[in-house]
Amino acid sequence: MAGLRSEEKEEIKVVYFNDAKILDEVRIQQVGQELMEMADNATNGKMVVNFNNVTFMSSAMIGKVILLNKKCKTNNVKLKLCNISDNVMEVFKLMRLNKILDIYKNEEKALASFDKKGWFG
Repeated sequence: MAGLRSEEKEEIKVVYFNDAKILDEVRIQQVGQELMEMADNATNGKMVVNFNNVTFMSSAMIGKVILLNKKCKTNNVKLKLCNISDNVMEVFKLMRLNKILDIYKNEEKALASFDKKGWFG
């Protein structure tokens, strides 16, 4: 069974987790591989990872999120994360990942953030 599923919304690849808890090493490897493949195939260089179902993830899975962020930067893909549970967000904050990852409260805000222009454009 796949660890992730994705949809195209407003020409943006939106990725959803199928598991509430991502703890098993084999599952983590599978989900990590799927995330990398989705980054390679991100529509228009835009990707949102929605953590709506996820209530807990191991540190190894958090490592996969960090690798995904690096892969997206390498591939020139804008990555946004959303719907992160309080438990997972607490770990992100402890590891200061909230400073390097682009995190939004919900999917609508993450999708809308692609339309926002910077200071000069």
